[in-house]
Amino acid sequence: MNADESSIGRCPECGGEISEAWILVEYEKNDGTEGVWTECPTCEDVVAPE
Repeated sequence: MNADESSIGRCPECGGEISEAWILVEYEKNDGTEGVWTECPTCEDVVAPE
């Protein structure tokens, strides 16, 4: 990961670190918070980072 890429969490499947570059979808949850779906660069699954 480059220094200019910030981590947004870890993959719940494999534990790999996910950066902003892997975001596929950003959305607003019913409670007003932001949610994201990303592709995990390690296991290549689409996940909601933890």
